[in-house]
Amino acid sequence: MGWLMSFLSSYIIANNYWRVFLVIILILITLFARIPLRVWRQQMGWLLVLSVMVLAISAISPDGLGIDYQSRLPLNEKILEQIVTSSQPLPKAVESHQDYHYVLFHAGIFKINRYSLDLAISLSTIVFTLIYSTNLYLLTSTPEEITSGMESLMQPLKRLKLPITEITLTLTLSLRFIPLVLEEIQNLVRSVMTRAINWKKLGFKGAVKVWLIVGERLLENLLLRAEQMANAMVVRGFTSPNTHKVEWNSLKLQKRDWLALTLLTLFWILRIAVGTEVS
Repeated sequence: MGWLMSFLSSYIIANNYWRVFLVIILILITLFARIPLRVWRQQMGWLLVLSVMVLAISAISPDGLGIDYQSRLPLNEKILEQIVTSSQPLPKAVESHQDYHYVLFHAGIFKINRYSLDLAISLSTIVFTLIYSTNLYLLTSTPEEITSGMESLMQPLKRLKLPITEITLTLTLSLRFIPLVLEEIQNLVRSVMTRAINWKKLGFKGAVKVWLIVGERLLENLLLRAEQMANAMVVRGFTSPNTHKVEWNSLKLQKRDWLALTLLTLFWILRIAVGTEVS
């Protein structure tokens, strides 16, 4: 959870080198986590496509500055020839900016300049980091582990008379309910596809009517699943947290946890030393 919060917060006021570094770190963690190829390829594939699209669209979009770009060098080339042929060295302003180009690429209607490219890299990496870091966290951590950790961290809030156990139990049920929702959607979509409906013959109104019926059926199935889950909890004695509480995990720091905390400390030292954006 500490690593997740670090990924979600370290890109703030960071340079683009650090944001690209976060993307690389997430991909390396995915490879070392031994997640099945079919799982992370499906999760990462569409997100990489989305990030590349954001990068391309933002790069060729106008930078929004609304100014006319002028060359830093004199328009009259004879002045430069006189400077080069003379015995005097080149002025520092001319020498340092000879290879500088604000517009990096220009072909027809497509133009990429330094500001738009910087903004494109920033947006695409932030989109990837925000979505995939949370997705990777859910792939590598069970709902019981997540809720147990959150309940342990929120214990000081009990002094404010907040229902910590009820909140964590609700979060556990929500995380467990997500696969059921996806399963119901998948089953309903497959049932519609197997019926070989002629959508062109139905028209727009007919298609909307069919999908409204599907949505209504989905809501009924989800409410039925929720009622079954509630009845199962009542039968097993889940009436209140005081009468029935399940200890999911024994929370103890192990050697790998201390290693993760040490690497997290080095992560933030590197972020402050290298990744801070200089205005």
